[in-house]
Amino acid sequence: MIYDDLTNIDKYNIDKNIINSIKNITENTSCGRVDIDGENFINIDEYSTKPLSQCRFEAHKKYIDIQIMLDGKEKLDFTNVNSLSVSENYDSEKDVMFFENPCDNVNSLILSSGKFVILYPYEAHRPQMISDNAPLKVKKAVVKIKIK
Repeated sequence: MIYDDLTNIDKYNIDKNIINSIKNITENTSCGRVDIDGENFINIDEYSTKPLSQCRFEAHKKYIDIQIMLDGKEKLDFTNVNSLSVSENYDSEKDVMFFENPCDNVNSLILSSGKFVILYPYEAHRPQMISDNAPLKVKKAVVKIKIK
């Protein structure tokens, strides 16, 4: 897992086409899917953060996630998939599997505007959580990078 400021995105070993696409995304970019090439894309979404009880751990097998907060902030938990129990088996079409919420072995961060996190397939993550005391409307871009 990598957590950093978006101004440092060039420092990572990420394809230049993906970097250029990321740099073209702002808080004013319309929601929806932005295709980068035949394999990689960006999903842009707006939603309200939710209480922990409404959030689940998820992981992917085909894509690495780069989650970029465009506006707002949310709590995001992460842990190794090996420490979790599967609650919903892997769906290869949606490239997602879900896990039971654990009682321990969880790390947390606050993903705020201008920050990003890179999550690999062995890292389960629980995004979209309330970071303070009340739901907050956020806008987030999730870059999906195909694993080769």
